[in-house]
Amino acid sequence: AFDYPRRADYFRDELKQFLLLTREWNISPLSPKGSFAGAMGVPQFMPTSFRRYAVDYDTDGRIDLWNAMDDVIGSVANFLSRHGWEKDRPVLVPVSLESEAARATVGDNGLSERRDYADWTAMTVTVREPAEIDPRWAAVLVQLDEIDGPAYRLGFNNFYVLTRYNRSRLYAAAVWDLAQGIRSAETPQ
Repeated sequence: AFDYPRRADYFRDELKQFLLLTREWNISPLSPKGSFAGAMGVPQFMPTSFRRYAVDYDTDGRIDLWNAMDDVIGSVANFLSRHGWEKDRPVLVPVSLESEAARATVGDNGLSERRDYADWTAMTVTVREPAEIDPRWAAVLVQLDEIDGPAYRLGFNNFYVLTRYNRSRLYAAAVWDLAQGIRSAETPQ
């Protein structure tokens, strides 16, 4: 808050929210454990996110994002829901690129601008796995660097929602891939 000029306003506001939170809980500001930047609990919520999205999902009368997994999961779900998560909609879909035109849309940050799915298919971007996708749904082309070279996926609204939790396309892709790995491990063969 006081020694990082480029983001000082942001961190001063987070410090203010943290102090308000400790006052509401009637605890010492020295008791909660968090990261060096102020992220708290299992979901690593910054104080502003904690105050906005954390919920007492187990209804025990307190929000505990350090030890109560029901509160942790409920709070992350609340965060995603309030940022526009759409149930049963695609997140990140592997695609093949038939032309250079689509590849050229990807910027230095590994993302393209948002376009309707119909626009992507017109640029010969082909979904590699069956998926029900409305031609009007907006998506970004996401480049991920893999061992064999770049791989491409279309990221829909739910991918964008994941980037509200952490702005990195790599983080959002890793979260989605991990979720798919857990789902397939739990699904009986």
